[in-house]
Amino acid sequence: MLSGNGIDINTVHDEAIIQHFEDGVGHRLFALIPNFPFMFVGTILEVADDHVLVDVETTSQAVLENRVWHIHIHSIEVFFIERHDGPQIPKLID
Repeated sequence: MLSGNGIDINTVHDEAIIQHFEDGVGHRLFALIPNFPFMFVGTILEVADDHVLVDVETTSQAVLENRVWHIHIHSIEVFFIERHDGPQIPKLID
């Protein structure tokens, strides 16, 4: 979709989301996705193209925790990235 000045709004949106994740490298992430395992909490290690590498500390299945996951950024429905000056994601224990 092009704006009135010929800029592809979807491209700008996609680039901004990817940049937001790149700015979050080293910070904790909470992400909801529409398919199993549905939820991740972990530290962003790297962004490669439109995938984010997350060192997952918590998910909906304990067997899938303590692993590095490659998550397609565009499959993430809802997310929150911690920042030093903002709210923190609680540590989820059992």
